[in-house]
Amino acid sequence: MLDSQPALFNDMPSSGAFAKLRKRIIRETREALEAYGMVRRGARWLVCVSGGKDSYTLLAALLDLQWRGLLPVEILACNLDQGQPGFDASILPDFLTRIGVAHRIERRDTYSIVTEKVPEGRTFCALCSRLRRGNLYRIAREEGCEAVVLGHHRDDMLETFFLNLFHGGKLATMPPKLLNDEGDLLVLRPLAHVAEADCARFAAAMNFPIIPCDLCGSQEGLQRAQIKRLLDEWEARSPGRRQVMFRALRNANPSHLLDSGLFDFSALTPER
Repeated sequence: MLDSQPALFNDMPSSGAFAKLRKRIIRETREALEAYGMVRRGARWLVCVSGGKDSYTLLAALLDLQWRGLLPVEILACNLDQGQPGFDASILPDFLTRIGVAHRIERRDTYSIVTEKVPEGRTFCALCSRLRRGNLYRIAREEGCEAVVLGHHRDDMLETFFLNLFHGGKLATMPPKLLNDEGDLLVLRPLAHVAEADCARFAAAMNFPIIPCDLCGSQEGLQRAQIKRLLDEWEARSPGRRQVMFRALRNANPSHLLDSGLFDFSALTPER
């Protein structure tokens, strides 16, 4: 018999539509955890919560799976307050305390560094991401965590694939499971199979206290935003296109690409 469900779900909607949405997100999260071998029993995870819809959905899905006995890990929620103007530093500590989730709030003013170092007209994303990642790795080590867990979803992975295709000249995306360069921490993305639209619907239904990003989200003309619009147009013309493209990322055929490092074309010889 399961104990009472996590306090985060105390005020959840009672509709059948929400129950189906919750079930789908849990199923797809569990699929990713199993498909990419993310879970080691007894591990301690640093689950990054930014205050956006995706990270709230990530935390909810992991707490749900943990409650069901399907995620035998210890969860430490973490928010990195990067010193962005207008950021309400009380929202996340109050929320995490109210739902009874162990957490650490860390303030590091990377905002000032990014706005000072990045020339006018250039995007903040690369430097901001590097500074944030470095701080999260440090916190994970200090807290004895073996994994930094992020809220990137299926659409993030598709957008990254097309960014690399159109601007980077390579076939690559965000890996669902990654070992850092130092080899001492994993980076996990359990929402790898979950659609962004489902995260948005779930967060809205749960009435999570969303905190907008006033750094990268304030810039116009970002390449990722352009890719998102392109995918939206494709999806509008052909519903289900995103899911088909995502299946392709999970169904690579090296012998039908052109990378001789992945497939030994020179070994192909006809039988005589």
